[in-house]
Amino acid sequence: MRQFVVIGRDVPTDPDAVSLSDIPGAGRLDLCCRCVSAGVFLSHGIRESVRIHLVIADEFTVTFDSDTLRHLHPDERNVAARVRDALDAKDDAIGHMPADVSQGVELRRMGLDATLDRLVGADGRGPDGTLVQLHEEGDPLVDAEPPDHPVFVLSDHHDFTSEEAAAVADRSERRLRVGPELLHADHAITVVHNWLDTDGYTAY
Repeated sequence: MRQFVVIGRDVPTDPDAVSLSDIPGAGRLDLCCRCVSAGVFLSHGIRESVRIHLVIADEFTVTFDSDTLRHLHPDERNVAARVRDALDAKDDAIGHMPADVSQGVELRRMGLDATLDRLVGADGRGPDGTLVQLHEEGDPLVDAEPPDHPVFVLSDHHDFTSEEAAAVADRSERRLRVGPELLHADHAITVVHNWLDTDGYTAY
């Protein structure tokens, strides 16, 4: 299983504030939607064993599970509509129990700390994976050994806040950078997929 946690701190939690005619105006939801598409889609299909977790305003986490997704298309409008549906179902998320939005999509009342605890535990090495931070100051991806069941954490168009950086650092086994240039978060996900697909760029 590969998992990606994407922090979307400006995305509104009110579904009425998410306009499908102005997706960038909804707190750069367009970037988050591109991360979902980069995470779960192949050229003519859907990847197996991938989950994308969008942490919205540190209040809710919308999870897309590639193994159970149905009727999702890679365009931003389609993905944004699914995020809006998830926010519309937030009253059904009680405690840490998820609200079922549609096949393969869930919403939980969890911010970043709770989401990371659920995925990797307080020490970053939980039953579901090992936490890896993607960061411009990390070690080169090409020099690293691909971990089993990695959980990658990325920020949106903002840098990590001090609180977010501390939450990730407390749980991260390592910090990696995907290349010498700064990339959009969705592009970074594509590079990481290729790194994992090729077993650390050794098998083609």
